[in-house]
Amino acid sequence: MTTGKAPLRVAVSGARGKVGREIVAGLADAPGFECVAEIEDGDDLTTALQSSNARVLVDFTTPQSGLHNALTAAALGVSPVIGTTGLGASGVAEVRAACESAHVGGCIIPNFAVGAVLLMWLAQLAAPHFDTAEIIEAHNPLKHDAPSGTALRTAQLLLEARDGHPFEHSTPSTEPLPGTRGGELGGVAVHALRLSGVLADQSVIFGAQSQTLALEHRTTSRAVYVPGVLLAARAISEQPRFFDNLEAVLGLPSAAEVRSRGIIPKT
Repeated sequence: MTTGKAPLRVAVSGARGKVGREIVAGLADAPGFECVAEIEDGDDLTTALQSSNARVLVDFTTPQSGLHNALTAAALGVSPVIGTTGLGASGVAEVRAACESAHVGGCIIPNFAVGAVLLMWLAQLAAPHFDTAEIIEAHNPLKHDAPSGTALRTAQLLLEARDGHPFEHSTPSTEPLPGTRGGELGGVAVHALRLSGVLADQSVIFGAQSQTLALEHRTTSRAVYVPGVLLAARAISEQPRFFDNLEAVLGLPSAAEVRSRGIIPKT
C-alpha cells in the first residue's frame, strides 16, 4: 500500500471572476492541490473556510473585499495569497501583522506572472550598463490606469539599480503631436498602448553606443497567473513567513546582491 502527500487545500475568493476562473481550473489540473471552496461576493467567508478546512485562501476580488478576506483568513489560521491590487501600504502592513500574529504565511503580490517578474529582474541587472531606457506597455482599452502599475514599478526598479542616477533622455526641439515621447521618470520614457486584442504586454528597451538590448514579455490569457499563484500557495503553506513579491517566492537575489557577488559588476 502506498500513501502520497495530501493535496494542499485551497479556497478561491472571486472564483467566478476572469482571473478566479483560471485559478480554479489551474488548481484542478495541478498535482498536489485541491480547490475545496469557490467563494463569491455575498458568501460567508468564515463558514466557507472553516467547513472546507482550507489551508490557503487565494483572493482576486476588490481592494475592499481583498483586505477583509485576507484579515479574516489569517484570523482563522488560513494563509492568504492576495492578487488583488490597490490595498495600499497600510493595508499590506495590516495583513502582514495579522499573518505574523497568527503565525501563518501570507503574501500580497501585484503581479503573479512569472515571466513579467523575471523581465523586471533581468532589466535591473542590465540598467547600470546602458545610457538610455524606454518602456512600452500594452493593455486592453478597458484598463483604467496608464501607465500600468507594472510599468511604473519597472521604471522605479531601473533607477534603483543605478543608485538613483537618471538615464539620458532626449527631448525633441519640436513636438507637432504633444505627448509623443510618452511619460518620463528619471530619464526612462514610458509609453502606454491601449489596444483591442491585447491582454498585458511589456517591453524594456535599453540603448548604448552602437547597440540596443530588448527584453519583452507577452501574455495570451489570464492563465498566465496560475503558475505564480501555485508557487506562492505552496511557499506560504510550508513556511510561516510573509512574501512581498514573487521574486522572493522564486528565490531570486536582488540586483544589488548579484552585483555584490561579482557576477555582473557595477559600471
